[in-house]
Amino acid sequence: MSRVTWLEGGAERSAQWRSESGWPAPKKVVVADDTMNADTAYRLALDGTALLWRGDFQNARQLLQALVRRIEHKSDRARRAKAKANAAPVPAAELFHRHRLQQLQRARTLAMLLIPFEPGHAIPLRRAPDVVDACTEAYGPADEAYVASLRELLGVIGAHEWRRKGVRIPALDASIHPWYGVFSPVRGEYVELVAQAPLPHGAKLAFDIGAGTGVLSAVLARRGIARVLATDMDARALGCARDNIARLGLSSQVDVIEADLFPEGRAPLVVCNPPWLPGKPSSAIEYAIYDPDSRMLKGFLGGLAAHLEPGGEGWLILSDLAEHLGLRSREQLLGWIGEAGLAVVARHDVRPTHGKASDPDDPLHMARSREVTSLWRLRAAA
Repeated sequence: MSRVTWLEGGAERSAQWRSESGWPAPKKVVVADDTMNADTAYRLALDGTALLWRGDFQNARQLLQALVRRIEHKSDRARRAKAKANAAPVPAAELFHRHRLQQLQRARTLAMLLIPFEPGHAIPLRRAPDVVDACTEAYGPADEAYVASLRELLGVIGAHEWRRKGVRIPALDASIHPWYGVFSPVRGEYVELVAQAPLPHGAKLAFDIGAGTGVLSAVLARRGIARVLATDMDARALGCARDNIARLGLSSQVDVIEADLFPEGRAPLVVCNPPWLPGKPSSAIEYAIYDPDSRMLKGFLGGLAAHLEPGGEGWLILSDLAEHLGLRSREQLLGWIGEAGLAVVARHDVRPTHGKASDPDDPLHMARSREVTSLWRLRAAA
């Protein structure tokens, strides 16, 4: 684990550096407190200088909000200037890449406000909250002092609340409790597709590839599948899925195992909900959203026929947002399906209802407003 170093009280000090986003330890660090104003903090953060906070914790939160406002104001000005200079419409793929770059720059700037931690995850600042449980869930034990960004800490706290309260899943009439770093099933339309699609006749076994929270495995078990093998490669996802399956009382039906895509053997039903966008993740958490070189999608399609029982079905749950963004074409997807020796039996579609789908101020609104989520029912070609 890398370390962050700074000068304080005329002496050099250092501590462990933690970053779930994968940011390197900042090379320039200054000590900051309640006397620092937002404009100075913003200039330092833009310059790549991190601010190690020694003031009141709640004031640090207010400073972070002030930095967000300055970034948004700068982005709005830049967007208006580009709109005036370029009358021609910008291709969707270019808009997407610009948006990702802006989000990355925004995250990097906001990550410059740092919080110190003592061993055991205690924060030695005035009015600091008790974050021991939240940080232990995300990081594990802390045997020595460390430093992390306030923005990441707030994400850890938020994830702890999601895990504690759970996300209500109507198809289960129960809640799923996502762990930090495991994609939360807040977009319920894809869960409903799995809950409503007709099951292959007589299916008593199913594979759930890339199980995440375990929500789809739980839905299949509740639909009467006698045994579900759920696979994942991520340690947090494996723990999260096992926890949720146990909470729901489905441990006798669902086995959660570590595997790269498929378990051994064949099944009459194989389900996969891969990341929906091709692209390089900028952090470990983004692997639930971005599929580098469409590895998981291609891997699922390429190996599906060999893991289906005769007459069995593979269910691919996929949004077409990548198509509207110019990142993947429908022809490419159909080509991969055909090359894998598969045929499309049917497709069930639903339109997303999340907030961004109807937000005209979202930079990707044109693509999001046309998005459709589909469950592709696939079989081995005759």
